[in-house]
Amino acid sequence: MRLYDTARQAVVPFEPNELVLMYTCGITPYDATHLGHAATFISYDVLQRRLIDKGHTVKCVRNVTDVDDPLFAKARQLGVHYLDLAAGEEARFERDMAALNALPVHSSPRASSAIPDIRGFIGMVLERGFAYEAGGSVYFDVSKFPSFGTVSHYSEQQMLEYARERGGQVDDPRKRHPLDFVLWHPSLADEPSWDTMWGPGRPGWHIECSALALRELGTTIDLHGGGSDLIFPHHECERAQSEAATGEPFVKHWMHTGMIFMDGHKMSKSLGNLVFVDKLRTEWDPRAIRLGIIEHHYRHDWQWDDTLMPRNAARLHAWAATSGESGVVDEVRAALDDDLDTPGALAAIDAAAAAGHGVHEAAALLGVTL
Repeated sequence: MRLYDTARQAVVPFEPNELVLMYTCGITPYDATHLGHAATFISYDVLQRRLIDKGHTVKCVRNVTDVDDPLFAKARQLGVHYLDLAAGEEARFERDMAALNALPVHSSPRASSAIPDIRGFIGMVLERGFAYEAGGSVYFDVSKFPSFGTVSHYSEQQMLEYARERGGQVDDPRKRHPLDFVLWHPSLADEPSWDTMWGPGRPGWHIECSALALRELGTTIDLHGGGSDLIFPHHECERAQSEAATGEPFVKHWMHTGMIFMDGHKMSKSLGNLVFVDKLRTEWDPRAIRLGIIEHHYRHDWQWDDTLMPRNAARLHAWAATSGESGVVDEVRAALDDDLDTPGALAAIDAAAAAGHGVHEAAALLGVTL
């Protein structure tokens, strides 16, 4: 199997041991699952299915970010407790994933479960000299980590722009460098707060995933991923603090999925240009939704349009009408081993179905039960 590695900027062999350790960044549970979320997690689901098909055991951890600014803001707006909001949206997300036939993950730990781990992790980073305290906060010192930027390969100017857009607080006067990022900071009056030796407060966003990955999977992960909007700052910062804490390589292979656009803009909760999975499921067979996602290559951006669902409903009908089996499953395996080429896999199954050959086994490898 060969997969694109974001840090190496090339399609390279992915050759894990029998047990594959995988971490995917999960949802911040303050709204329903949109198609962008689904596309990311279905891509990793197809990868897991092929790895299992090849004889591997996959231990996939997908966190729930239930300590984060957007969740607190939405709970504040609705006048509900943030954990009640998170629990409801997490349950809705799990229903959507089950409907789309995603394999159960090994664990889906919540950030709120990891406060003791996070405190210990920050202590490790401080002890090793990679962080500093200022004004009740703890910051990671990027000047002490010379390889900062080698996951994203962005220029400092690009990193500053993305940090500004994505909650990096580059103008915080307590920082030594604008790209330094927070590990711990004081909470607002209506936010949860925990005591630490450097002051009461709550964790920063990035430290949550590092602590959960270390707790659930150990120091080094075979594959770590998420949407391409997480490359910076989230994954860049995650790698830096993890390797600063443990002194060991954090991730062997970085895999990122493209963005879905609607009306010329990336689907996002802030813009409201979203297609929600639970709404789609009231109108279309979930198997057709899954096909609509995987007809696109996982690392390419793509545009939603109204032809997607009718086209894939027709594809599903054509596949389901076949019987018997053919050798197309080996073509599907070859396509998936070539940087998870799901469009190529679908094209092979389409051709086999059009020729009257059975495609049920091949479809099952993609998570589509006919």
